Amino acid sequence: MTAQTCPRQHQRTTMEIASLEPSLYTVKAVFILDNDGHRLLSKYYDTELYPSMKEQKNFENNVFNKTHKADTDEIAFVEGMTIVYKCSIDLFFYVVGSAQENELMLMAVLNCLFESLSQILRVILESDPQQVIQKVNYRADENPLSEQSVAQHITDKLAMTSNIMQSAKEQIKWSILK
Repeated sequence: MTAQTCPRQHQRTTMEIASLEPSLYTVKAVFILDNDGHRLLSKYYDTELYPSMKEQKNFENNVFNKTHKADTDEIAFVEGMTIVYKCSIDLFFYVVGSAQENELMLMAVLNCLFESLSQILRVILESDPQQVIQKVNYRADENPLSEQSVAQHITDKLAMTSNIMQSAKEQIKWSILK
């Protein structure tokens, strides 16, 4: 009987240790809700966390109900998850991590998301096409303005930001592992 319980205890201990190890996959989910708690955008990176749309929406409703009265950036713990969030006018931005996750890392992701969207949406507020072209660093004579070209430029800028974040994560990982 001792031989059977030892491997199980070892396996459980190994799993517990593995769950506490630092991971580069810090973000479990990102979502944006309106001031009524309705989903505008969501991305769940951990598909096992809330596998169905119904579970995701229930989780989002729970988070919204606990956080919608705040006027500032805050941290919440809901259903065993660390959640950092920011409210701006009538939108709520959420970044979700595990209970052991570093809140500062999650807040850095939240701030990057918020600032990136703020910059992109400022362009949309322009009604003069030449101003839009200037703001996205295009020259009308070199690149004809089209929805696809503007979208491609924005996608390229977001991909560059993503590459910078990935590089920073790698540097952090290697500095921790030294």
